[in-house]
Amino acid sequence: MKGGAVTRSEAETEAFARDLARDLGSTAVVYLIGDLGAGKTTFARGLASGLGAVAREVASPTFAILHEYAGPGGGIVMRHLDLYRLADRAGELDVLGLPDAVGGAPIAVEWPGRTIGEILPATHEVAILAEADGSRNITITPRAARSLPR
Repeated sequence: MKGGAVTRSEAETEAFARDLARDLGSTAVVYLIGDLGAGKTTFARGLASGLGAVAREVASPTFAILHEYAGPGGGIVMRHLDLYRLADRAGELDVLGLPDAVGGAPIAVEWPGRTIGEILPATHEVAILAEADGSRNITITPRAARSLPR
C-alpha cells in the first residue's frame, strides 16, 4: 500500500491501519513517525487488529519497550516496539535482541531513531501528523526490502 489518508477519529485511524495490515508480510517492519500524541499507538492498534490480535490489548510499550500480540491461535501476530527511552545507539538495540525478533510476525516501531535501520530496516514508513482540527494526516511510504545484517 502506498499513499495516505486524512482521518478524523481514532476509529478511522485504526481502520486505515487495518487496511495496511492486509499487505504486510511476516518480515515487515513498519516505522511509525510522528510527534507525541500524533496517533502512533492508535495506528499500531489498528495494525494488530488487522493481523488478528485483540485491539484493546494494544498499548504503548514505552516502559516495556517491546510488546508481542497474539492471534486467536495463540501465535505471535505482531511485535510492537517503542524506542523513545533508548539512546540512539545500535549497541543498545543489539542488547535487546532486536535482530532475533525479526521474522515470523510484522514489527511496528515507534520512535525508530536514526540507527535502527542498521538492525531493522523499514519496509514501510508511516508518518502521522496531528492537525489543529484534531484530524490526522497519514502518509505511507513503502521502502525497498533488503536483507537484515546478522
